[in-house]
This record gives sequence, C-alpha cells and structure tokens, in this order.
Amino acid sequence: MVTVGVRLSLGLYVSPMNTATGIGIAGISFAMAVSQFVWGASQPVFGAVADRYGPAGSLFGGAALMALGLALTPFVHSELALTVTVGLMVAAGAGAGSFSILLGAVSQRLPADKRAFASGFINAGGSFGQFVFAPLSQFMIGAYGWATALFGLAAMTLLTIPLSWPLRHKAEHPAGGAAVSVGMGEQLRIALRDRSYWCLHAGFFTCGFHIAFLVTHLPGAVDLCGLPASVSATSLALIGLANIAGSIGAGLLGQRFRMKWLLFWMYGSRAVLVGLYLVAPKTDLTFYAFSIGLGLTWLATVPPTAGLVGKLFGLRYLGTLFGLTLLSHQIGAFFGAWLGGLALVEFGNYDWMWYADMALATAAALVNLPIREAPLRVARA
Repeated sequence: MVTVGVRLSLGLYVSPMNTATGIGIAGISFAMAVSQFVWGASQPVFGAVADRYGPAGSLFGGAALMALGLALTPFVHSELALTVTVGLMVAAGAGAGSFSILLGAVSQRLPADKRAFASGFINAGGSFGQFVFAPLSQFMIGAYGWATALFGLAAMTLLTIPLSWPLRHKAEHPAGGAAVSVGMGEQLRIALRDRSYWCLHAGFFTCGFHIAFLVTHLPGAVDLCGLPASVSATSLALIGLANIAGSIGAGLLGQRFRMKWLLFWMYGSRAVLVGLYLVAPKTDLTFYAFSIGLGLTWLATVPPTAGLVGKLFGLRYLGTLFGLTLLSHQIGAFFGAWLGGLALVEFGNYDWMWYADMALATAAALVNLPIREAPLRVARA
C-alpha cells in the first residue's frame, strides 16, 4: 500500500514542482520516466537478493532509500538532481519493497490453492495505496505546499519497516509447480528460451506504457480541459479504489479460469475505454467514469502475470523471473512517461499518445493468446 501508493501519486507534484523550480515539463517528465525504468530494473536485482537471502534486506533497505530520496527532492533545482532523487533513489527504494519481492515472499509461504488470491490481495493493497495517497498528497500540497508534502510522504514511507517485519525470515520453498532443482543461471536460460515467457514480457511492456502515461500525465490532461486539480486527485483515487475490486477479482478468477484469457480481456478493455474517452465530452464525470473503468484492470494484470510465471517455472526463483517481467513493464513505462511530456511540448496536447495507447492495448491483448499455461519441464540438476 505504502510503496505503490506513494510512487503512483508523484504525478500530482509535476505542476507545482515545475512552477517552483523552473526545470520544465519535459525535464520533469524525463526524471519521472527514469523513475519508471529504475523501479522495474531494480526488481529483478532485489528479487534475486530476496530469493537467495530472504526478503528482509530488500524491504528494510528499500524503505530507507525511498524515504531519503523523497526528503531530498525539495532541495533540487536541476533536471540531473531530480533524476537522482526521484528517478534513482525513490524508484529503487520502491522497487525493493514492491511486487516481485512481496509476491515471491508470500507465495513461498502458502499452499498452491491460495497463491492466486494472495497475489490479488497484495495487488489490491497497492491499489488501496493509490486511493489513499492521491487525495492525501493533493490535500497536503494545497494546505502546506509541495515540499512539505514530500517530507510527509518520506516519513510515511518508513512505516514499511515495521509492516514488513513478519517477512524477515527466509521461507522454506513449498513443493508444487514446475521442477525447480536447477540453479538460478540455468533457470534464467530456460525461461529466456521460452516463447510464452517473452509473450508475457511483450504484454507487460504495453501495460507499463499505459499506466505510466496516465499516472504521470492525467493531471495535465485534466488541466488542458480547464478542470480543477481536485479532479486529477479524485480520478487517481478512483482508479485505485476500483482496482481493489479488480485485483481481488483477478486473483479469484485466476483460480478458476486460464490466466492468459484474463489478460486478453483486460488489455482489450483498455483499448475500448480509451476510444470511448476520446469521443466523450471532457467533463469531471467523464474523467471519473473513465478512471473507474480503467481501475478495474489497472494493476489487476499483476496476479495473472505472476501466476503464469509461477506455473511455467515454479516458485524458487519467482522474485527474479517476475522481476524481469516487471523490468519489461517499466521499459514501457519509461516511454509512456517521457513521450507524454514530449507530446505536450511538441503538439500542445496528448492526442497522439491516446492513439498509441489504444494501438498498444490491442497488441497486448493479442500477444497473450499464444501463451502456454502448462508447467514447463526442466532437467534436474
């Protein structure tokens, strides 16, 4: 809740940060884009550490790094410095306490029939964080200024240390899934030769593009329509609220239906929703309805994607293998955040980004169809 909620509320700071520092929308968008990439790149690294030594070091160290990055950001006045604090420190700290580490740690402690729901429940926590921190950030920015608001977020981030205390010990790895008695290097080679694994990466790339574009530039889109900043905060909160239901629902449905079909319908629905948004009048109700519709699938792609990785390759190195799919997700996120800022500077609107978003969502739906859900057989070491 804390790591995802804080990270996904940072788009609300773009406009006041630009006004105060003069860095410029394009420069801030680049720092946010680097943040998206680093969040993904850090997860297979921290996931591998957690798989080998247990999750405690990643969770505790990530909390400290994220809090420090947030606390230093009000003192920066250049694109380079902002890239270091938000793009590197905050993002890496959030990655150390995010999905690949948490899903791997919890899945290793539960029987097979509970894992899909647990993944959805953890994911719903991230969505609840967005619901909480978007309006909270907007309130703190309005009442105390953006710098003080970031100090408040830094203090709240440290709450993840006592919250993650129950996961401090390395778990015994449960039986089930694919055979996993190979080493990490061999398991990586097997995964990287598997077509289904690459299909998951391709779909998750487009998911990252979509989410990062929206979480970074939805406030700008609202502003272009002449609506108040409160509409942005409410829209982001509604996305998070709707995704609580979407994430838990995805976890439950993943226990009954093929996960690749869940992903197909989630991505396809996004293309339809963006198309409806483009032809609808741009009112506050339109943004709220759009946000609720998007929220049902916002981060709900995580449980079936992680579930498919576990089905294919087992749980021993789930933190590492799912961390790599999150890296693909965040490479897409880099382009979504960065190109959104460039589009606004070049064209004065986000029209071409919406068209690209529709096309990529359609492609993501189709690329999941060839995925094979049977466990992959691997040679025993």
